[in-house]
Amino acid sequence: MWKVLPLLAALFAVAACASPQAATPAATQTTSLQRNAESLQAKLRRSPQDASAWAQLGTTHVELARVTFDPQHHSRADKALTESLRLRPDGNGEAFIGRGALANAQHDFAAAREWGLRAAAALPDSASAQGVLVDALTQLGDDAGASVALQRMLDLRPGVASFSRAAYHFELHGRMDDARGAWERALESASSPDEVAFCRLHLDELEGRADKSLETSRGLVSKVPSPEHLVQYGEALDRAGKSAEARVQYDLALQQLRALGGDDLTAALIAADHGDPVEALRFAEKEWAKRQSVFTADALAWALHVNKRSAEALPYSDRAVALGWRDPDVLRHREAILGALR
Repeated sequence: MWKVLPLLAALFAVAACASPQAATPAATQTTSLQRNAESLQAKLRRSPQDASAWAQLGTTHVELARVTFDPQHHSRADKALTESLRLRPDGNGEAFIGRGALANAQHDFAAAREWGLRAAAALPDSASAQGVLVDALTQLGDDAGASVALQRMLDLRPGVASFSRAAYHFELHGRMDDARGAWERALESASSPDEVAFCRLHLDELEGRADKSLETSRGLVSKVPSPEHLVQYGEALDRAGKSAEARVQYDLALQQLRALGGDDLTAALIAADHGDPVEALRFAEKEWAKRQSVFTADALAWALHVNKRSAEALPYSDRAVALGWRDPDVLRHREAILGALR
């Protein structure tokens, strides 16, 4: 049994050794997922009443949307999962997991929590069901609930998916050495080239947050052109005096966010730093109405600050660091807010 919470450092005492849902290097995983989708489609042509295969196809399309940033996969996932639940509406844990994963991907975290609870009830020994809950509860600001679900996930399956979530949990609590150790454990648990690349990427990303160089940021974008990496690259270009190239990266990030829909949090941060402060506050307030996590607290604090409302921003900044989160950008936001109030 893995006893990781509440003191997650115990994770590393058992042996010396490695997305939120997070992106993997897209090329190889996209190929693997597409092959899986084609195989499932062929199976369903032979057995269209197979509720399990429909659920697996839906979950595969959720993953394809994540690595390709193509929103069409969300609608395909929805259709497949709907068919699975039509065929087996009760006790269909696989479809509940897929629905939860889709809701998390679309940032409907309240719905994801409910699907996760249904999945865990139907499949109490499923680590994937607990993963849906970890992701949803973290984003909803339920740190205690997320910790319980994470512990259960680690107990059920101490592998890449659970160790990577443990790393994220460590990071939110300001325990960067433990986060790095969790990624190393995830890397040692990796059983495929895709999983190895996934873990190495995130170890590089963890170091990249301290190393803000243009080369490091460009490397992350080349591996995974996610909105977050595009913004990081744009900021590195800005620091290098390449403002026109930086603007291209910010615009690409916003295009991705609009295409996939639902991520007003990242849009708020981009607008606050590189766009319209009023729009930033609108995005941040909209996201705060849906979830009161440390992430949204920071985004709302920063949006209020850039709108010259620093006194209102401070309580949200306090909340953003309450767990121990010490992300450099969060600390930069906080120092600016405190400085404006001195």
